[in-house]
Amino acid sequence: MMVRVSATVENVSVIGTGYLGATHAACMAELGFNVVGVDIDPEKITSLSAGDLPFHEPGLPELIRKHVTGGKLRFTTNLDEVGAWADVHFIAVGTPQVRGGTGADMTYVDTATTDLARAITKDALIVGKSTVPVGTAARLADLIAETKHPEVNLSLAWNPEFLREGFAVEDTLTPDRLVIGTTNTHDEDTLRSVYAEALDRDTPWISTDYQTAELVKVAANAFLATKISFINAFAEVTETVGGDITTLADAIGHDTRIGRKFLNAGVGFGGGCLPKDIRALQTRVAELGLDHSMRFLDEVDQINLRRRKKTVALAFDTLDQDVIGKKIAVLGITFKPLSDDVRDSPGLDVAARLFNAGADVAIYDPQGNHNAAKRYPRITYNDTLNEAVTGAELVILTTEWDEFKTLTPEDLNHKVTTRRIIDARNVLNPHHWENAGWTFTQLGRQSPHD
Repeated sequence: MMVRVSATVENVSVIGTGYLGATHAACMAELGFNVVGVDIDPEKITSLSAGDLPFHEPGLPELIRKHVTGGKLRFTTNLDEVGAWADVHFIAVGTPQVRGGTGADMTYVDTATTDLARAITKDALIVGKSTVPVGTAARLADLIAETKHPEVNLSLAWNPEFLREGFAVEDTLTPDRLVIGTTNTHDEDTLRSVYAEALDRDTPWISTDYQTAELVKVAANAFLATKISFINAFAEVTETVGGDITTLADAIGHDTRIGRKFLNAGVGFGGGCLPKDIRALQTRVAELGLDHSMRFLDEVDQINLRRRKKTVALAFDTLDQDVIGKKIAVLGITFKPLSDDVRDSPGLDVAARLFNAGADVAIYDPQGNHNAAKRYPRITYNDTLNEAVTGAELVILTTEWDEFKTLTPEDLNHKVTTRRIIDARNVLNPHHWENAGWTFTQLGRQSPHD
């Protein structure tokens, strides 16, 4: 059901049309606003206008086409156009890890904010959605004040995003909470009108200052990363002394203070958020003289990276320390299912390490082959699972796509050369595979070769 847009907010711009920006723009149109997405890349604007995305996100292409066709959504490279038109401007550009360092690269946010402030010719609200180091919003507010036209009233709010890749449309339209960092009640009221439909569903609304709003996103990601590395640290123990890490996770997950989510041991986390954000957080607190406060995140990061090395070591163990020329099928190289994102992907890292060690690596992923091939073009990428596993001497499952989670030994028995599999996501039934004559290995269990 469409919300009736408040008379105070009718026109919305979204600066940056990458993953976050394109999703936010389409969802704002779905909520009834007139929306313009702005980007400096003309080719991207042309593609988005046709509903073609440079990334995979379920449901988003259809939503974009629906509102481009209906006239609620359009895309442009003309920042001056939206500066004279929109009531609210969302900044949704990227903050990648700085090249050669661990901090967040603020170039895109700073440029977008400065250019936007110069372009705005009517009273408006700028809303930051990008994940940024604490202190950024206050700095940008000063920058806006210095850059804007003297006769224009501009203010800044911070509204972090909490999107899960694969569920971004759902998370934008039906968020589990809304966090708003502002310096005045007028801006808060403006954003309450923007998010009126979510508020009508009693979505929790957290009104706070800039610093808390900035920290909420990185704190959430740091906690999730810690939870994953926590269970993987115990997996290192059960691999040595014995035990079943999945049963251990189930048992402690029944404690409501802990919960079962994000306690899945395996090859670890990746993607464009968790690794980047915990490193950027450490860098920022070190700048503040508080490096001791987040020192534990370095170990969280190291535990995560060790899981990749462990998976490679298991491959060597399974193949009697000789991988040269051996065909290894790697199933899944996106960092998570329902995505084509291979940034900091554990599966792709494992595949690349084995390839560099001399293995004949065959990769199959339902969505990630194209992006992975840009990074490692010499590895073999297959269009089907059948092609990847045929003739394989070892199969490694590294991303828990449904297509892989439902695999049975009977699916592979007559395709592989030797019946050996490493389940690096702990999603298969070990007894089923072992009873079918497979050498079956999971992270968090003692290796059958020990």
